[in-house]
Amino acid sequence: MSLVDELKSAVTPRAALLVVGVFALQLLFIASYVGALHNPKPKDVPFGVAAPPRVAAQLVGQLEQLPGEPLDARTLTDEAEAREQILNREIDGALVVNPAGNTDTLLVASGGGTVLSSALNTLVTRIEAGGGRTVRTVDVAPASPQDFDGLSAFYLVVGWCVGGYICAAILAISAGSRPANRERAIIRLGVLAVYAILGGLGGAVIVGPILDALPGSVVALWGLGALVVFSVGAITLALQALFGIVGIGLAILLIVVAGNPSAGGAFPLPMLPPFWKAIGPGLPPGAGTWVARSIAYFKGNDVTFSLLVLSAWAVVGSAITLVMASLKRKPGTEPIAEELGAAGGAAG
Repeated sequence: MSLVDELKSAVTPRAALLVVGVFALQLLFIASYVGALHNPKPKDVPFGVAAPPRVAAQLVGQLEQLPGEPLDARTLTDEAEAREQILNREIDGALVVNPAGNTDTLLVASGGGTVLSSALNTLVTRIEAGGGRTVRTVDVAPASPQDFDGLSAFYLVVGWCVGGYICAAILAISAGSRPANRERAIIRLGVLAVYAILGGLGGAVIVGPILDALPGSVVALWGLGALVVFSVGAITLALQALFGIVGIGLAILLIVVAGNPSAGGAFPLPMLPPFWKAIGPGLPPGAGTWVARSIAYFKGNDVTFSLLVLSAWAVVGSAITLVMASLKRKPGTEPIAEELGAAGGAAG
């Protein structure tokens, strides 16, 4: 047999296509991570100004005209309103002007991302110095001393996401990408749900009582973890039911390649380029990271949208999995669980 014949025998057309797909996934991974994270800059950061009316209007105008438009400034009544809006996650920082002196107060929330709070501190300090004033910084929602750079919430959610799509991939690889029937699909989703509950609990206990990396309710983090794992697993099952083994690659593309760099983990959303800033909140890693930080540092505020996003992925993934399991298969397609079991019995 010639070398060409050996090559054709060793690398089937299907395998060659899969290798090409992996190569494309590799390039997309590099482009996505480097594109999102190589040059972070604050852009349109929601920012409040609490000052006497005339001073506030002038200062807001000055902040809005900064090169690169780093701040989306708005006028606030007083420091109390500024603190409330920061804890409600409506703004990321605020400057409280003291008309009786030369020292103003910058309010930040490092629990939402220490990189962003540091960037705000540097920016506002420079602006204040230009006007002959000084600034003192007050952290309204400080990150835990055990939570370096505020990354623990992000890594926690990444771990949950990894567990979700790997569990779904194993269920498909071991018994066929598409369940044999609706009952089998329900069983797979049930197994995934049990795994999600255990995975959510494990992650919450590790970052809470064991490592003391994140404050906040362990029960709330447990519930979030179960939802994140199940939503990622469900959409992975759905993609596998639709596209076979290729669905695993599509799940990685969705969650790892697109979702992780846009999640606001390493750099909060206002510091990401427009594309990643836009897609992040709609993907499981971004939605999960937002809720985890809210639970840990912001009294559980502003989580409704993100929880709805995660729930939508879970519902859509489950529905597609059930529908695909109910459809009749075309001859010659990938074996389903029932066929694999029969083949194994015959071989025995």
